[in-house]
Amino acid sequence: MTHMVKRIKLRTLLFGGIITLLFVVLIGRIYWVQVVKGDFWYDKAKSRWAAEEKLVAKRGSITDRDGNMLAMDSIAYDVTVNPFMINKLNIADEVAEGLSKLLGKPKADLLDIVTKQKADGEFYQQREIHEEGWKIDKELADKVVAFRKELYDKYKTKDVGIYLFEDQKRYYPRNSMASQLLGYVTKEGQAATGIEAYFNDKLQGVDGELKYEKDGKRVQLAQGEVEYKPAKDGQDIALTIDMDIQHYVEEALVGINEKYKPKSITAIAADPNTMEILAMANYPTFNPNTYWDSNYENAYNHAIKSLYEPGSTFKIVTLAAAVQEGIFNPNATYHSGSIAVPGAPVKDINKVGWGTISYLEGLKRSSNVAFVKLGWEQLGGEKLLDYINRFGFGQKTGILLGGEAAGGINVNLSIPSDIARASFGQGKVQVTALQQVAAVAAVANGGNLMEPHIVKQIYDPNTQTTVKTEPKVVRQVISKDTSKKVGEYLEQVVSDQEIGTGRNAYIEGYRVAGKTGTAQKVINGKYSSDKFVVSFIGYAPVENPKIVLYIVVDEPNDPLAGGGAVAAPAFKDIVYKSLKHMGVAPTIKGTENEKKEVTVTVPKLSSMTVSQAKAQLKSRSLNVEVVGGGTKVVQQVPASGASVHPAQKVYLITEQRDKLKIPDMTGISLRDALEIASVLDIRVTAKGEGYVASQKQVTQNGERLLELTLAPQTDLAAGTSGQTEDAAAGNKESKQ
Repeated sequence: MTHMVKRIKLRTLLFGGIITLLFVVLIGRIYWVQVVKGDFWYDKAKSRWAAEEKLVAKRGSITDRDGNMLAMDSIAYDVTVNPFMINKLNIADEVAEGLSKLLGKPKADLLDIVTKQKADGEFYQQREIHEEGWKIDKELADKVVAFRKELYDKYKTKDVGIYLFEDQKRYYPRNSMASQLLGYVTKEGQAATGIEAYFNDKLQGVDGELKYEKDGKRVQLAQGEVEYKPAKDGQDIALTIDMDIQHYVEEALVGINEKYKPKSITAIAADPNTMEILAMANYPTFNPNTYWDSNYENAYNHAIKSLYEPGSTFKIVTLAAAVQEGIFNPNATYHSGSIAVPGAPVKDINKVGWGTISYLEGLKRSSNVAFVKLGWEQLGGEKLLDYINRFGFGQKTGILLGGEAAGGINVNLSIPSDIARASFGQGKVQVTALQQVAAVAAVANGGNLMEPHIVKQIYDPNTQTTVKTEPKVVRQVISKDTSKKVGEYLEQVVSDQEIGTGRNAYIEGYRVAGKTGTAQKVINGKYSSDKFVVSFIGYAPVENPKIVLYIVVDEPNDPLAGGGAVAAPAFKDIVYKSLKHMGVAPTIKGTENEKKEVTVTVPKLSSMTVSQAKAQLKSRSLNVEVVGGGTKVVQQVPASGASVHPAQKVYLITEQRDKLKIPDMTGISLRDALEIASVLDIRVTAKGEGYVASQKQVTQNGERLLELTLAPQTDLAAGTSGQTEDAAAGNKESKQ
């Protein structure tokens, strides 16, 4: 009995000791966890409570000078699949086939995705479909949703393993317009080429984040800590590009391509007074929305990167230098055809020449001999080279675009043939299209070489500040008097319809200055006999230049077609439309040598469809503005049979007056403005005389009132009239 009691006591003591030991260990462990390693475990717990969300910054938009959207962020969708659910329903083949038809991804690749298994044999529960199912647009997303619903209905379930997640992508609403200039953003968010790449640091913004504490059900704790860092959206960039002029240029390049099938075509239009780029285009082009479908070469911006031997368009530089130095006498004569130059003689295009002719005739006929005599014999190599450098060749223009080439003027002054050939744009002369435009703009604007710029302003939404780009004069190259004389000489290259090489660029009612260019390409170190770069450069109106335009065509399929045949007609079309768009009025000479305005008769448009009426007006080169959202013309202003100025708009009224908004009336006569106001049932007050210069809508005693300011047509054509904010907004609205 005593032995039994001892055993019980021993067991109790042992059990108590073990319990005590365990309790001591537990206390020690608690002390270790809560005191010694307390910070570590607190941080671990906090990380499990914490939730973090990335706040994605909006990429800045890119617009033209009038606010028309060229690049923006938009909603996109990512398609993902759940192989576990798809194989549970045994519909892998059906899903793969359906998505293959919609997304354009091979069925075999999709089968691999929807049957993907882990190492342990379990099916994955989420797999993304790249590239074809990544960042798709809403139209395609809707088709995926419709396909998914078919499967819902067929298998009586609400989950068939196909999901769409909202995302963002870069969207270019004008598709291929100005694509090489804009560049593109890849699906991975990387900016590639153009404005997108050069200004990426301003456009992309800075992502923010939101950190908060949550409970076990992933609901935010009301008293939890919150850390908020707001996203900084990217800055919005307004380019100097005019979307309408860009359209005119690109449309003309398509026409050149259809007729001559060249390797590439490049065109740049600019305001010669400020060197704001109004249009920059290349052909072939590409659609940045689907950049993966195009050759990478199509994204190459030849306007600033490609080097050309300019040919005869470069003669403008030699001409300007000769006039500035007082050695160009348009009436002096020389013998054309050929001139002996050490190394190799220089010949005119027809080799035998035109006999003894004046230097002005030599300019009109684009005689190489005339310019060798001016550049090599009279100016001399050193002075010619100095002017070439002062006009900006051999150096970057400074435009804010990546990859601009500096070109090369590698003329050796000790080699006569180098100097002689440089005087007419051949030999050791390599230039970019943009350099040519900047140089000719200097000739047009009174002699100032301007720094080209493509950005009009940049708006920062975070600071609500706008930085505008101001015109920058690099240097004065020639005098105003020289500029005026050179313009008059170059005008005759176009206006002389018998011998002027630029006669195909002549525009009735406008004074146009220009020069053709045809340069043989160097193939394997030798000048080719059938491969040429042809071009035309010019500006208008000569007396008050508003646009300078250069068109370069690389290897047209007709070796006998020069710049006057290939590029000059496109120049004419673009400049005519652009001047009308700018409101620059044409004039013609009357019988008594006085200036008279060109007028156009307005056709009868009532009862036509809007598209038919637009076609009628387009055939007469008249501007049009549709007022209202109808499909048929209810009324027109001016009335049919009226003789109007070509720059004036014709208004197509398509709805009843109670549904109409007041259109922009800038440039029309008071009579027509009153007629439109009558249609709209709005009272008008007017001050001044002539045509509508600005308009403003006000309300008096509950009644709409339109206040018009009038000015003479000549003021409007010269661009001196003002425009109210209302009118400017109307312009922007009509363009969009």
